[in-house]
This record gives sequence, structure tokens and C-alpha cells, in this order.
Amino acid sequence: MDIQTSTANGVLTIEFNRPERKNAITGAMYTAMAEALRGADQDSAVRAILITGKPEIFTAGNDLDDFLNNVGAGAMTEDRPVFQFMQALEGCTKPVIAAVAGAAVGIGTTMLMHCDLVYAADTAKFSMPFSQLGLCPEFASSLLVAQAAGYTRAAEKLMLGEAFAAQEAFEMGIVAKVLPAAELLAFAQGQAAKLVKLPAASIRTTKALMKRSRAALVKDTIAAENERFSAMLVGGEAKEAFTAFFEKRKPDFSKFD
Repeated sequence: MDIQTSTANGVLTIEFNRPERKNAITGAMYTAMAEALRGADQDSAVRAILITGKPEIFTAGNDLDDFLNNVGAGAMTEDRPVFQFMQALEGCTKPVIAAVAGAAVGIGTTMLMHCDLVYAADTAKFSMPFSQLGLCPEFASSLLVAQAAGYTRAAEKLMLGEAFAAQEAFEMGIVAKVLPAAELLAFAQGQAAKLVKLPAASIRTTKALMKRSRAALVKDTIAAENERFSAMLVGGEAKEAFTAFFEKRKPDFSKFD
């Protein structure tokens, strides 16, 4: 299975398990994760959720073959699997922990903005290369990265789209702690175990109160980003970026205004 899920001792673990494709995410994988999150939110036996990848890679982001094959009329509507997953993640009432080792590309970084506790291995690298693909930020990353890191650092990461290391992600407030790679998963599991032992209602209420002030703004930002993302996805710059990617060459954006 490309997504492995297991529940033990009150913790649902969701693991990317497609290392041969660098854990690139397909529509089916998004659907599996969305269903797991919704199921956990309704299951009183689950008190915390842990999302992780492999020691060498968290996720390379969207599987571009799968993504482009499913782009068409209405492809960016809320019934798409990626929307279902992100809505389930943002709306989850229980604490969500992410343990990131290796690369977290595109949606792999965006999703962290919607988790509660984020821990990174010292091998982790983050990137949001939307501009490099002729696109724009997604799922409130234009808002949440700026809130965490400040406008200028967010602008550098979102406009240039270049990768940055775990220590910088920590300094930006995107991750809570950086650990040696060999210690990451055990530490994240330990944090999940602590949450399981705490009063569930207190944790849910604390999370809800912390997210309350931003909820409407996040929803509005996602809608604005999606409108622009959808338009840009069928534009010439995105077409050039994707064509260049598959042709293994550098894109040429000089002919676009």
C-alpha cells in the first residue's frame, strides 16, 4: 500500500510508503489519507495522529503524471482528492503530529502548516516551488508561512521556491524541533504518547481555541489561492514548466509577461 495506516495505543499513524517514487502523492493516496483522518476524528479510541514518511524522504509532493492526467474541466474543485485530504487535515479536531525526514516538497511543506506539532530530522529539506512551476501558493500557505516566518522570509521561500534546511525551518517557526534523523520517529511517537495520556477534551478545546481566530481567514485564503491556481494551471507558463520538467530541460519563461 502506498499509504500505510495503523492504530496502536491511541495513536493513528499515517505513513507515506511509496519510496520508489519518492513518496510522490497520487489521488488515491490523498483519498486514503482523507478517509483515515476522518475516521480517526470520529473514533474515540484515537487520541492523536502521526503523519510520517521514510527516513530518506517525506514526500516529493504531487505525482505529476497522476496530477496532470486528472487536470481538466472542474479539476480544481473541492471534490478533488487533494482538497478532501487538506479539508480533513485542517478540520481535524484531534492533535496531528508530523515527523519529517528528507525532502518535503510542495504539498509536503504546505500540509505542515495545518499540523499541530511538527518535528524534523536534521536531514530534512523543505520547498514550496510553486512559482518555478508557473503556479502560486496553495491551501493558505501564502497566509500561514508569512504568519509563522514574517513577510520577507515567506516571500523568499514562496517567490524563489528554493529548498531550505531543517534549521532554517525551525528558525522560521515551521517546525518545533530539529533532531538527529535516527531519533526523529521515536521522539514524535513519544510526543504522541504524551498527548494520549492527557485529557482528550482539553487537547481538543485548546486546539480549537488556538485555530479559532484564523479559521475564517484560512478558508478565505484557500478560496482566493485556488481561484488563481486554477487559472494559472492552464496558462502558458505552467505548460512550459511542466513540459520542461518531463523533457528534463530548464524552462524558458522569457516570452511571458
